[in-house]
Amino acid sequence: MSNDTLLRVVRRQGSPRIVPPAVIGVDDWAWRRNHRYGTLICDLGRRRTIALLPDREPATTQAWLEQQPQVSIVARDRAGGYALAVSRALPAATQVADRWHLMENASRAFLDAVRESMRQIRRAVGATSINPALLTAAERLQYEGYLRREDTNNAIQQLAKDGISIKEIVRRTGHSRGLVRKILRGQAADISGRGKALNRIPLELLSMYRCHIRSS
Repeated sequence: MSNDTLLRVVRRQGSPRIVPPAVIGVDDWAWRRNHRYGTLICDLGRRRTIALLPDREPATTQAWLEQQPQVSIVARDRAGGYALAVSRALPAATQVADRWHLMENASRAFLDAVRESMRQIRRAVGATSINPALLTAAERLQYEGYLRREDTNNAIQQLAKDGISIKEIVRRTGHSRGLVRKILRGQAADISGRGKALNRIPLELLSMYRCHIRSS
């Protein structure tokens, strides 16, 4: 079936009748990733998309919501633009964080907490040292990378303690000024070999301690 034939069939059937929704979800979507975004609105009660707005401007979303006074609950991400649109168009509606963003935020908070407490975790589970012979090939590579990053962190910290300026630390280590600042402020517990801050903890490191965690 050609594209034109498919379009003709869809147009003959017409648009399905949309029942005014009471609970909706609002999020952005990409017309073209990193270039142009729109707003997607779903009827959460019927689990179907009911509107695609051309952009994600608060005014556009607000205009659509003002035509839906029956909406009582809006699930959205934490972006301030959608919150503003809902507050203006439907001040009596309840706004809630959608399930995906709740899980995403909880996961990020958990990984941040673990990353900042890796030394304490290793001491707590009695795994301050690791026998590389017991690791899989993938875990060994991960562990070796972790040791290199720890050495670099310690070296930067020591240079700072010796009174070396940030500019000179950057010159000696080859890492960016922003990364050096983060390490010295305690905001980066780990770095990659390319000198970029990692946004997440290597989950493979946790697998090294799984036997200790399960037994505790």
